[in-house]
Parts: sequence; structure tokens; C-alpha cells
Amino acid sequence: MKTNKSSYFKIFRLIYIIIITILVLIGIIFVSICASVYKTDKLKELQDTGDMFVTCIKEEYQSDGKIDSKEMYAIHAALKKEKNVDVFIYDENGKCLVSPNDYNIDLSSDKFSLKRDSKKPEPLSDDFMKELEDGKMLKLDKNSYSYNGPRLTYGRRIFMKNSDSGIPIRMYAVFYGLTGNINSFVLKISCIYSLIALISAAAAFFIIRRRFIRIENYEKEFLKVASMYAKGDFSEKISTDIDGSVKEIAEYVNALAADVEASEETSKTFIANVSHELRTPITTIGGFVDGILDGTIPKTKQNEYLVLVSKEMKRLKILISSMLNMTKFETGAMRPNFRNANITDLVIQTVLMFEKKIETKSLNVFGLDGNRLIVNIDTDLMQQVIYNLVENAVKFVDVGGSLTFRFDKTEEWYEIGVKNTGEGLRDSEIPQVFDRFYKTDSSRGKDTTGLGLGLAISRKIVHLHGGHIIVKSIYGEYTEFIIQLPISGEE
Repeated sequence: MKTNKSSYFKIFRLIYIIIITILVLIGIIFVSICASVYKTDKLKELQDTGDMFVTCIKEEYQSDGKIDSKEMYAIHAALKKEKNVDVFIYDENGKCLVSPNDYNIDLSSDKFSLKRDSKKPEPLSDDFMKELEDGKMLKLDKNSYSYNGPRLTYGRRIFMKNSDSGIPIRMYAVFYGLTGNINSFVLKISCIYSLIALISAAAAFFIIRRRFIRIENYEKEFLKVASMYAKGDFSEKISTDIDGSVKEIAEYVNALAADVEASEETSKTFIANVSHELRTPITTIGGFVDGILDGTIPKTKQNEYLVLVSKEMKRLKILISSMLNMTKFETGAMRPNFRNANITDLVIQTVLMFEKKIETKSLNVFGLDGNRLIVNIDTDLMQQVIYNLVENAVKFVDVGGSLTFRFDKTEEWYEIGVKNTGEGLRDSEIPQVFDRFYKTDSSRGKDTTGLGLGLAISRKIVHLHGGHIIVKSIYGEYTEFIIQLPISGEE
């Protein structure tokens, strides 16, 4: 890693220590198993050689009745030369009868010579003899007789008899093989495995290091962009060019940043709109009051202007109340009081509130005799929604036009439709009609008192009921708002 301060350095070091430890443990186990298998194979080979030798000397002893004849020593010498195995023959009391000390052999030829007054090895110990009496002995003996180091050892009890007496004589044969081959084999296996382990450790180091450096660089980029987000700069996005759960985290953070950025833009627009909506009535009120105070407005007209001031004050009150309601809806502070209600009657009652305006514009009203729908709603909040939709429908319908209401029930929704004929909405205006303070270009001239919050509040209320509000319009023909409330009646 580039620095010990990296949050990934300790993990990298721990992983690498674990890898080295595993390689060492695998090496120990692997070499031990190989050595054990090789040793077992060599012991089996020594046993086969010893059994073959016993068969040969039994045949020789049966013919001449001597264990130390020249022919016997010839067999010893041949075994020494061919198999590099030392043979010791002991009598029934453990005294050595024949040993490699009894003769000299030239390994480059078949010649051997007997020694005079050769020194015999020490007799077998009682424990050793008991072990041979219990069965064949095959092991790596670290305290081999007549040797300073460990030897492959094979011993067995044998019975010798010749053709003359026919009486079997108990003896012991012990065979010692060299362990040098085992040591060489273990050394070679250890070297080969060490080389493989070294290459594997180096490869693992570079692969893991490369991976962690990539993650470390990604972490730095992540922190850089995150710090920009914290300062309100959303110009860059966190890269998602990485695998695993980190990619999902980056995607979530990017989505969150996009939401925050959009919220900031919405907040700026909201503040600008609120400032504009507040400035107009405040400026009007201030101008009228100043005119009254400084005498610009004559006393005969002061009451007329005070009425205008009162209207502007009411408009301010409605604006502030609407903004407070929007805040309650968005923060979740508004909790609907659900109960079953006849929403068809609720629509009829609301339409009657606009009876005078409907008559003034000579409007035709259809559909109020439709299906009676019993829906689980908050009647006060839902009446506010219906009032906003009917108010807009009456306000923007053409003179002599028509208002059409419908009440339907589908498999999933209760649907309440409010439709008016008239100018309608352009395709570019439809996605924005539910935005706060939004007014279409044509409505600005027709609606000088509206705040542009009615549809935004209506959508929030319908969402609180678990439903949707949809707008359909064909420019120059009609506009229809459809409220969809769930059949289940659950929030």
C-alpha cells in the first residue's frame, strides 16, 4: 500500500499474513504427508528385501547347517551391495552371530573377504527381543543398534533347521536400511514447495495490492466528491465503476445527491415564488396605507382603499395558511382522520357553493346523478381537493361551456372525474400543473387572485389517501382531473 495511514492497510496486512500462514501450514502438512508416504514405501521395500533374504539363508542353512559359512556371507555381501542393507543375525539369547563387521566388501566388484577376530555388536536388549517375539517389527528406529543415527529397521523371528538334525533353531534377523534417501526426498519436496509457495505469495501480494490500491483510490475519489456534496457542490458524481456493495452505495449516494440538488432547486424556486407572492400584496398594502397617511388619497376614498387593503390582507392570510399546510403535508405532520363517506354527495355539496358563478357563465352541468361512491376518506381534506378542482374548472371553463362529473369504480380504484370544456392545456404544461406556484401563461390573465398552490396541495392530500390525481387535456377542447382512491380504503 502507498501509506500506512490508509484505512485498508491493516486489512491488507492481515490478509497477507493469513495467506503466508496458510501457505506455511499447507507446506508443513504436504511435506509431512509426502515424507510419511515415502518412508512407508521404503519400509515396505526393506521388508520385502528382508523376507527374500530370510528365504535364501533358510535354504542354505538347511543344506549345510551353518549360519556363518562362506556362502552365507556371500548372500550378506550381495544384499549389502545391491540394496545397501545391513543384516544382523542373532541367536535365541540375543547374541550376535553374523554382522557386517565380519567381512569386507568391494562395492565396485563382487569380491569380499572375511575378517579375523571381528568385533561383534552388543546383544539385543530384552525389550527389543520381546518386540520381535510379539511379531514383525517395521519402523524408523532412532536408536538403532550399532549406529549413531536413525535407520530404517525391519526385524523378525525366524526358525532355522538343517536336513541332518531336523530340529528348528530360533534366531532373529534384523535389517537396517539407510535414511539418506528419505532426507534427500524431503529436502527436494521442501525446496519445490517453497519455490511454488514463494511464487504464489508474490503473485498474491501484487494481485491483492493492486486491488487494494484501486479501492484506496476509489475511496479518495469518494471522499472528494462527498466533501463537495457537503459544501453544496453537486457538479460531479461518484463513479460506479467498481464491483460489489460499494457500487450500490455509490449509486444510492448519487441518487441522494440528485434528490438534495433537486430539493435545493425546488427550495430556491419556492423561496423566489413565495417572495414574489408576498411582495405583491405587501407592496399594495404599503402603498395604500402610505397614501392614506400622507394625504395622497382623499378622505372620501379612504374607505374604498381600506376595503382593498382588507382583501390583500385576506390574500396574505390564505397564502400563509396554504404554505403552512404544504409544510405539514411534506413533513408528515398532517394525519388524515379516515371514515366512510359518500364522496358523490361531497362533490354535489361543493358544486352548489359555485351555483352563482355557474349561472353567471351559463354553464351546463352533467354527471352529478352518477354512482354513489362510499369511500374511506378524511372528508375535510378531500373536500378541499374537490373545492380546488371545481374552482379551477369553473374559473377556466368557456362561457356557455359545460362541466362534467363522473363517479366510477374499477377493480383497484374509485375514480372521481372533474371535466370542463375550454382552452385546455398544452402538452408542455401538463407535467407542471401540480408544481407549487405554477400558473399557465393563459391563466395568469384570467386568474389574478390564485396563488398556484391549490393543485400542489390537492396532490399531497390524495397521496395521503394512498391514491393518485391525474390530468388529461386536449388543447382547445377540454381539461379533466381524475382522483383515484384505493378500493381497500387503506392509507
